[in-house]
Amino acid sequence: MALFLCAASVALPASAQDWPARPITIVMGFPPGSGTDVVARVLQPLLDKALGQRIVIDYKAGAGGNVASDFVAKAKPDGYTFLLGTAGTHGINAALYSKLPFDVEKDFTPISTLVDVSNVLAINPKAIDAKDVKDFIAKVKAAPGKYNYASTGNGAGTHLAFAEFTAKAGLDMVHVPYKGSPDAIQSVLNGDTCCIFAQVQIAMPQAAAGKMKLLGVSTKTRVPAIPDVPTIDEAGLPGFESYTWFGLFGPKGLDPAIAQKMNLAIKTALADPDVQKKLVELGNTPRYETIDQFQATVKRDRAKWAEVVKTVGAKVE
Repeated sequence: MALFLCAASVALPASAQDWPARPITIVMGFPPGSGTDVVARVLQPLLDKALGQRIVIDYKAGAGGNVASDFVAKAKPDGYTFLLGTAGTHGINAALYSKLPFDVEKDFTPISTLVDVSNVLAINPKAIDAKDVKDFIAKVKAAPGKYNYASTGNGAGTHLAFAEFTAKAGLDMVHVPYKGSPDAIQSVLNGDTCCIFAQVQIAMPQAAAGKMKLLGVSTKTRVPAIPDVPTIDEAGLPGFESYTWFGLFGPKGLDPAIAQKMNLAIKTALADPDVQKKLVELGNTPRYETIDQFQATVKRDRAKWAEVVKTVGAKVE
């Protein structure tokens, strides 16, 4: 096997051997300051070093990440254009949108996951005075239809996580979608909505400033960045779990040798202790996967989110 791998590496096509010969663009479907942007900025210097070329971030926000996805799906598969995708762009959107200008399964080359992303149930204590998850559920149940929850968009991961939560807890709440995290978070701070399932890294600064209270994380285990915040499962809603991931994709037709080189560069970057520390402090869990493993993750999550979208009845024309 070792001899075969060695021979295969020697026999790389010229394009793969020379790659990368110029800066590489990673296209982002969300605005500067978003969770994907923060993770990309942490990894950027290590990827620069591992690949020997500069990584350039290109923002093409809009339509829940679909603008960026469409751009990369139609890009030349030469190894110089990649997409920082999410469980939303490659899991949720395929079920949520009635028609997409690309095929999430056929038009991309999966490279690797980057991080698992935890959400946290964050409230404005002035809008709903709940001391914990059980108290939150009790107060909302006592006033059907009174409380509004924010999300980062119709069908976004934050919306579907809350929809799952309300369905499992038997709650009657009003969903108010916003265009991205900044507006959604601000609505909670203003008291226009009472609460949100927010990415941990987005909610932590508001909690530290005393503007939000964090009741429970959506993962099966506690998040090291906020160890005193229990899981929702342990805090009052057994069996609840909802998380997403960020990952890297190339366009279809990408040279497998180039895809493998990028995959190994990600592995190197994620293995760096400083990178791991920064990502964990932001509330993320670093996760490297081989190309085959990541492809299986995407396929599994696409089926999972299709079922969730169907259950909550979300749809975007």
